[in-house]
Amino acid sequence: MREESLLIGGRYQAAKGDRRFERSNPITGEVVCRAAAATVDDVDLAVNAAQAAFPAWAALSPGERRMRLLKAADLLDARTPEFISVGMAETGGTPGWYGFNVMLAANMLREAAAMTTQISGEVIPSNVPNNLALAVRQPCGVVLGIAPWNAPVILGVRALAMPLACGNTVVLKASEQCPGVHGLIAKVLHEAGLGDGVVNVISNDPEDAPAIVERLVIHPAVRRVNFTGSTRVGRVIAKLAAEHLKPALLELGGNNPLIVLDDADLDAAVAAAAFSAFMNQGQICMSASRIVVAASIADAFIEKLASKTATLKAGAPGKEGFALGSLVNPEAAARCSKLIRSAVESGARLVTGGQVDGAIMQPTVVDHVTPAMSIYTEESFGNLVTVVRANSDVDAVRIANDTEYGLSGAVFSRDIARALGVAKQVQSGICHINGPTVHDEAQMPFGGVKASGYGRFGGKAAIDEFTDLRWITIQTGSRHYPI
Repeated sequence: MREESLLIGGRYQAAKGDRRFERSNPITGEVVCRAAAATVDDVDLAVNAAQAAFPAWAALSPGERRMRLLKAADLLDARTPEFISVGMAETGGTPGWYGFNVMLAANMLREAAAMTTQISGEVIPSNVPNNLALAVRQPCGVVLGIAPWNAPVILGVRALAMPLACGNTVVLKASEQCPGVHGLIAKVLHEAGLGDGVVNVISNDPEDAPAIVERLVIHPAVRRVNFTGSTRVGRVIAKLAAEHLKPALLELGGNNPLIVLDDADLDAAVAAAAFSAFMNQGQICMSASRIVVAASIADAFIEKLASKTATLKAGAPGKEGFALGSLVNPEAAARCSKLIRSAVESGARLVTGGQVDGAIMQPTVVDHVTPAMSIYTEESFGNLVTVVRANSDVDAVRIANDTEYGLSGAVFSRDIARALGVAKQVQSGICHINGPTVHDEAQMPFGGVKASGYGRFGGKAAIDEFTDLRWITIQTGSRHYPI
């Protein structure tokens, strides 16, 4: 069993009163991590440590920040086996999923390192004689990052990589579901020598989450907030940030459509649909929750999808024969089962899957889903995908957009111009043509619209999120004043 402390000001320390909480394996129920349960006093210590470290970190040359971030990326790669072991125990994902997590997270650090020399400004022509007007981007101060459990290495690192590259210091709030994984990120960054207080990591008891998050957001030294998680919690954080006039970057829920037009390559569409729906047991913000398929090819498509899905078995992660692992807890599987039962009772057809054993749920396809069913509108976040039949391209776009969410999407067609025309009408921050809804690269602008949030992680787009744009003028000659 792992023991995790808080990382504050370069020191590993217990929470006030030595408060702790436990995280159990979702399959066996065995306690796998005992972590420090921060108090609001610990929050203040972490933010104050980040504030104290800010001037020195911001003053570093871009080359020095780059070298330290690159060292962190290499150390992250080197700890891949440990991340896999801890991640499987805490959240039930597969070894391949956590290996991919580490690979992409390390690349996010490398991409952030490359951005340290891309934080540029411009000279703006001024109407005032002898006046040089500059638009300059500068680090904003302490950045709060709140990361979830479902892609814990990717999203934990994403919450801090670009803020650090831009010259900010960070407080990362670890997920209650994976304190071990996020604690290991803290160790890697500390070992990389970023500097005491540059990255601070706190964990908290689930019951304390509302108070801890509120204290983090409203602390006067916190100048930016980034949060990845549910839309429900995102609304709370957005309201808190707005009340204190703090910019927030929110990447929230999704009910992502994968559209299959009548001229699509069905084999390619099925392969992408299965990957999009069931990778990490459907517990990815970009997972394809809904397949919108042209009615004329729906039966053929569903037959192929059912055959593919039947080859994907969920079980204890790491054991031979199981491509998929478990859901984060038995409650998540029970919620998916309830959605399925309700849909079938209302006329939907269970094509394949649906079996649940504790936190393990077999991949499931539900056909003939209608807007009257809760499964149509809710984000299932499990081994579950629905099929909705469309009568035309216009109808497919209407169905795709018939959701409060707007994160990712995909369109399959052999006619690229036709697919592009459909993709442009899909209301999402991300849309892929002839590719899966699940796709992320460190340099890409990542984020959603509507109830999926606002702002963008990734590459140059993130520079705007984590810097202040200042107007500075230099009067190079005499100036006339009217009084």
